[in-house]
Amino acid sequence: MKVALLTMFNGLESTYSLVNVVAEQLRMLLEAEIETKLIVSEHCPDRERHGIFLDERIKWIKAVNQIDGQIIHWRDYSKPTGKVHDSFFKEAEVIAEDLLKHLSDVDVCIMHDIHYQGWHLIHNVAIRKVQKQLPNLKFIAFTHSAPVSHPKKTEWPLSARYSQMPNTIYAYPTQSGIPALAKQYKVPEGMCRVVNNSLDLLSFLSEDVKALAEETDLLTPDFLVVYPGRLTQSKKFEKVAALCGAIKKVSGQNVKVIFCDFPSQDIETENYKLHIQLQGIKQGLEAGDMVFTSDIGFSNGFPRKSVLELFSLSNLFICPSFSESFGLTVIEAASRGNFLIVNEAVPALEELGKNLNAYFMRWDARNFGFDTKETYHPSESAYLEEHANLIIRSIIENPVLNAKTLARQRYSPQWVWKNQLEPLLLR
Repeated sequence: MKVALLTMFNGLESTYSLVNVVAEQLRMLLEAEIETKLIVSEHCPDRERHGIFLDERIKWIKAVNQIDGQIIHWRDYSKPTGKVHDSFFKEAEVIAEDLLKHLSDVDVCIMHDIHYQGWHLIHNVAIRKVQKQLPNLKFIAFTHSAPVSHPKKTEWPLSARYSQMPNTIYAYPTQSGIPALAKQYKVPEGMCRVVNNSLDLLSFLSEDVKALAEETDLLTPDFLVVYPGRLTQSKKFEKVAALCGAIKKVSGQNVKVIFCDFPSQDIETENYKLHIQLQGIKQGLEAGDMVFTSDIGFSNGFPRKSVLELFSLSNLFICPSFSESFGLTVIEAASRGNFLIVNEAVPALEELGKNLNAYFMRWDARNFGFDTKETYHPSESAYLEEHANLIIRSIIENPVLNAKTLARQRYSPQWVWKNQLEPLLLR
């Protein structure tokens, strides 16, 4: 499959929101290994290319924007009535001939605001000429602003902003705009589709987090837990795994635990990792639900800055530590909007938990001058599942955590591609 993105951009400044939308769609197409052309105005400067626009897989097409040695000046034809300038049809024909040459080997052409914007009327008319000569070419026409009312009276070529083009699906970023979109172009709502704008959170994060994302899925888990610490028994990694297993068992949802571990001299590392995994599996996790960053190239620990970035993706932090003098990771997790669970039996964690309105559970602990040991009735598994139910409900009912999780999952480029854009290309 070969796809063209028809934008007619004169520049690539990221402050123009449509540039960011096209950048996300470019990334989706390239990650799917689809041959992609990007059609911009011939006056779009190369020096403004940045980010995904620098990818060498993109075939850049600079569409003609001059006639008889003179620049074609776009004019705003937003009103449904009036007259076009004298050279309009001659200019549209020149543009159409150029676009025909560039689209003749393409399967799908994705247009951005070409049918909508008044100052793209000349390109709107030109692409309709192309469509007549390429009847098998599929088009997706995106509208990125509020649809306008279908006028009672309009004539060609101004009517192009309000009329259907054959073999075209009309797309809008939200479901709420579909009825208005259909009315503007006078098409059935069944010929309109929703394709949300996406937020690529990973693109804003460090190379370390991106490397981790290559190894494991950080975006789709319903419960994403990050637990940094020295790989020692006093940090109780296995308790994190066990509670996460109970959460998965009770909720039936996707749970991922990222252990940002670094080595300790007081235990044989591989044996302890195996113990942690077995405890998680015993309660309901699968082996692939647990990741140790030391196993994927970060043998001396995951960088602290990158841990903070991971906390910006996660929604649940569990600290069952046996002993803490303060518990800075609790503060770090809280600062990035995580639901906090701490060991109430540790004085420092109890104090922090009260200040931060954390959820309390009890595990074995070291107090001032004595240790405490927990006994669970009827069993530790029952204790974990009881609290798992309460934790799940608390997270789901928290509007901020719910929004954070949905932003990561539902509006990721991966979700939008798989559920909305790719199906349109394959229709």
